[in-house]
Amino acid sequence: MKETWDSYIARAESLASQRQESKELLVFYSILLRCQKGIYEHLRSTKGWLPSGILEQDLPELRVMLPTLLRTVESSGPDPLASRARDLLDVNESDLDQLLLEYWHAPSDLHFFAKAFLQPYARWLSETGAKPGNRNLGGGENRCPFCEGKPQVSVLQIKEASSESGGRDLICATCLTRWPFRRVVCASCGEEDPSKIGYYHSPEYDHVRVEACDTCKHYIKAVDLTRYGFAIPVVDEVAAAPLDLWAREHGYTKIELNLVGV
Repeated sequence: MKETWDSYIARAESLASQRQESKELLVFYSILLRCQKGIYEHLRSTKGWLPSGILEQDLPELRVMLPTLLRTVESSGPDPLASRARDLLDVNESDLDQLLLEYWHAPSDLHFFAKAFLQPYARWLSETGAKPGNRNLGGGENRCPFCEGKPQVSVLQIKEASSESGGRDLICATCLTRWPFRRVVCASCGEEDPSKIGYYHSPEYDHVRVEACDTCKHYIKAVDLTRYGFAIPVVDEVAAAPLDLWAREHGYTKIELNLVGV
């Protein structure tokens, strides 16, 4: 079952008060989550309209909320993002549409605004069953079965003994869909040799670890719900930002950066 936007926000605010080393990231993330909730609620409450899954067709209903995101980041984001948001507020509608479409068809961690803005849209697509069209990002078990997005975070949990995933899910960075994934397999290249997949764990983040692959040199963080069942994976992943520093220092590249750029 998917978490709600309210549960994301509450967890981010709670962790911001507990984790001084990640407080600045979490405060901004909680503000961003509130804005995303507003975008999502706007889409969900629009009478007589459901998304088609074709972004070009859905943009007229969606784009009206983009200035809200830009103003939010302008007032509350870190200086580089705030400056970029200010610039985008002066960009014409067609160029903004192009920015969104470019990200939708060729996702990149460099497109912060498009990624943050389209995540609530993608989640609403998944909830209404409107399959995204014209993406063609490639399939495979390490890609979201709904939108073909990359995984943001790995989740470890107790499942039925017969579960093929071995108690592991991946969460999509685009639409937040969860799907089962084999336990000891690289979420980037599919490496299955246990000797080439390493784990880094710090006592300071008892329920979060780095899962790193020495074949492709990519990593993803895993949130272990068997250690702490109240965690919200996409939020706890942000809070454990110091683990990303360890991974980068050891030559690993993250499969997908989170919304705050870590």
